[in-house]
Amino acid sequence: MTPAHAHTPHHDGSHSHHEDHDDSGQAEILDLDAEVLAEHIASITAWLPLKAEPRRIVDLGCGTGAGTFALLERFPEAHVTAVDASAGHLQLLREKACARGVSDRVRTVQADLDADRWPDLGTPDLVWASASMHHMAHPDRALRSVRELLTPGGLFAVVELDGFPRFLPADAPEGRPGLEERAHRATDSFHAEHVPHRGADWGPMLTAAGFDVEDKRTVTVDIEGDRSAAIGRYAHGSLQRIRGAAAPALSPEDLTALDELLDVDGPHSILHRDDLAVRTERSVWAARRP
Repeated sequence: MTPAHAHTPHHDGSHSHHEDHDDSGQAEILDLDAEVLAEHIASITAWLPLKAEPRRIVDLGCGTGAGTFALLERFPEAHVTAVDASAGHLQLLREKACARGVSDRVRTVQADLDADRWPDLGTPDLVWASASMHHMAHPDRALRSVRELLTPGGLFAVVELDGFPRFLPADAPEGRPGLEERAHRATDSFHAEHVPHRGADWGPMLTAAGFDVEDKRTVTVDIEGDRSAAIGRYAHGSLQRIRGAAAPALSPEDLTALDELLDVDGPHSILHRDDLAVRTERSVWAARRP
């Protein structure tokens, strides 16, 4: 992620190839993302229209490994090459792999996926890209690179969020109802400039790159806050990361209310609320190399 994008979370259990290498805050969000959304990531890996169990998988923009470990669990005979620009995130992924006893099934590769040439990533049966494609500066070129990478008949899974998660009820917080939606709207111009492919329909682009799009699925996420103790921290980290992009467009009253939510020691901290939920959607395209 370029510095210009540094205020925007990825909410995908994954991470952009551009990521700031020492961004521990982003790593924490990715880990919370993986914890809170684990069931949904698993449901996507189970849905993939595979003709046979893949043995060689590449995870593009792997972050701290949410997708990598979901794929290793789903496909116990597979090996995963995890690719990311962040040395720090790849180090965390390797530590997790050791702790889980699967380090012999994981290879990490540090690479900028916007480079003209990619390093040798083998010939995978499955390529997984969760919330990384929309950060590509040249997505058409990246899609062609994935097509060349895949073995003939191999599958490419593109997972993208339709929007960042929402956590608060519409009437919250008291005195500034609708604050969360206004904060997200305040980042729209930022995203239009810096992340123009967010929310794109990848189907036509996949077809243009030479893939056969076999299926598309929309996964609705709606997790009540009492399902996981991590949701409060997830909400706090997420709102903290959009604050920088939203602040210039928010009213002083809204910014004050947002800062009260983000004050972990304050009486209005989002960490103290018992009415949180995680609400979002993600879209998945399954495309095959002919």
